[in-house]
Amino acid sequence: MDTKKFALGTLAGGVAYFFLGFLIYAILMEDFFAAHTVKGIMKSETEMKYYPMVLGNLSHAALLSFVFLKWANIKSFGEGLLAGAIIGFFMAAGFDLITYDTAKIMSFIGASVDIIVYTIMTGLVGGVVGAVLGMGKKE
Repeated sequence: MDTKKFALGTLAGGVAYFFLGFLIYAILMEDFFAAHTVKGIMKSETEMKYYPMVLGNLSHAALLSFVFLKWANIKSFGEGLLAGAIIGFFMAAGFDLITYDTAKIMSFIGASVDIIVYTIMTGLVGGVVGAVLGMGKKE
């Protein structure tokens, strides 16, 4: 596996996850998720440290980069978009549905919408990762 491409794909994907997450969850859909999440459960901006979020975004991007490089040979935005959306759907469905059933964090509607949002977001990040992996010298 090309370590340099893995690192670049992970970094580009992590940045894309962070900014898309901010745009979608903190700006565009903040009120929706606030209405479908248990009150008082979310940390305020002053309580957040941000490095765990950055590391989490990088971890998800590393998963995409690894799968795309090691097993799927994905090297374009379009291929990454589709593969990212599929991976994102299963990641979000697994997490949100189990969390919905075992914890009083979010309503079923909130969990369902989060699955859709995360699927779209991971598709876009997958596109970014795929495009980055396809850059440079062709093997």
